Amino acid sequence: MVVASETLTLPKRGYRIDPRKALVCAALCWLGAAIAAWAVQTGNVQALDRTGLLFWRDDTLQPRGPAGLLEAVRDITALGGVVLRNLFAIAALVALLFLRLRREAALLALTVVGGWLVNSAVKGLVGRPRPQIVPHLMEAGGNSFPSGHSFNAAVVYIAVALAFAALSNRASVRATVTAAAMTISLIIAWSRVWLGVHWPSDVVAGWLGGAGWAFLASALLYRPAKATVDAAEDFSEPDTPEQTSAP
Repeated sequence: MVVASETLTLPKRGYRIDPRKALVCAALCWLGAAIAAWAVQTGNVQALDRTGLLFWRDDTLQPRGPAGLLEAVRDITALGGVVLRNLFAIAALVALLFLRLRREAALLALTVVGGWLVNSAVKGLVGRPRPQIVPHLMEAGGNSFPSGHSFNAAVVYIAVALAFAALSNRASVRATVTAAAMTISLIIAWSRVWLGVHWPSDVVAGWLGGAGWAFLASALLYRPAKATVDAAEDFSEPDTPEQTSAP
């Protein structure tokens, strides 16, 4: 015999960030990313990039700190890698569907896929090579600007935070969850410079672009996500047979 220990109450609706505030955040982030891209293209950031990459390194160009720090930073950067990042996104989608927050799940999926496409397009457009003035402390391929780790980590973690913030009707809770995701993605971005595989301007532009996309998608893709879910629910509902009166 199974006895219920407590009652599980699923939310009847989800709350969302104010679209106007999301658009303001997106505009500020994309403005910063555009300025970083302009500085890279015009060569106005070379001195800052070199100083930032060489900061806190010893005579052998290795980062200062205890031996265990390297593995810790590699663990941090792995959170923005393809495997772990996508595993977190998939786990979040499953959890949102379990909680019946289908609109938030659809919005998260659209945001993550769209962010990957945007980052890939910008990388191919700029085509900046990776820095070679310090040792690379892990394998990294492809173009350097913007940082894919920084861009996609910001997209995934901030989008997941915005989705789960829908569980609370308190603005302070939603802001705290979103701020925590922004902090985590910023630490992931910093790890790329520490490992020597990106210039500082790469991760600044990548993080700003990813955060900007997450907020922009929250404002602009909510209605398409809702329409997709509503259409799927209408399609899955069985037709109700017409009632006939007895003769």
